Amino acid sequence: MKANPYLTDFYNQYDEDSRLTSKHGSVEFLTTMRYVEKYLKPCGRVLEIGAGTGRYSHALARQGYAVDAVELVEHNIEIFRKNTLPNENVTVLQGNALDLSAFSDNQYDITLLLGPLYHLYHKEDKQQAIREAIRVTKRGGIIFAAYVISDGCLLDEGFKRGNISVAEYIKNGLLDSETFAAKSEPKDLFELVRKEDIDDLMSAFPVKRLHYVASDGCALLMREAIDAMDRETFDLYLKYHFATCEREDLSGVASHAIDIFKKQ
Repeated sequence: MKANPYLTDFYNQYDEDSRLTSKHGSVEFLTTMRYVEKYLKPCGRVLEIGAGTGRYSHALARQGYAVDAVELVEHNIEIFRKNTLPNENVTVLQGNALDLSAFSDNQYDITLLLGPLYHLYHKEDKQQAIREAIRVTKRGGIIFAAYVISDGCLLDEGFKRGNISVAEYIKNGLLDSETFAAKSEPKDLFELVRKEDIDDLMSAFPVKRLHYVASDGCALLMREAIDAMDRETFDLYLKYHFATCEREDLSGVASHAIDIFKKQ
């Protein structure tokens, strides 16, 4: 599968490292790491599929874990390698989430699928990526699958910031005029979903869901307020977020979510 040219152009110019290291961006990173560390055992092996510039891979390798990474975009791989420290037990190769034939079955304790599902637009492709992630994971191992959530993005980028025209999206068929469900194409870069879409996607797999997490909660919607917080207030906000990020009544307004499940 060739890289989507819109995707390649985007990541050739986008500073992915800064997205996760800003104060509001760190909410997503810290939440994801909190759950990874909950399940990762000493000497555990990790595969990160769609590793980007390696923010998660490097963080885990620096904690002493063995990490393999796969990334589609060459520009991201260059930054990944540049950021690798001499003592990190980490590898990275170019590849895509739909074909992990370079990796054998039942190999990893934790498999991270934290980016590819943002950029797959057909149910069959999404399920293929999930199927491959499950295949390479050990029985009893844990898979993390991340999604971009439509309502959080619509509230933030549409109604609050005006970076997208909600009316134009409806006119162009990208939003349903009654339900406001989103429809994306490759040129739109990001596939926007709701939890019911994820539930439908996962119904094909014999796995056990452990958590469904609003990984960034309202952090993007509140980015200015969060970035202005002092350390004490930000720590209190994180405590609140960790306490509420699995609440069903709040999950729909997040911009990103993680589905965490166990291979049976």
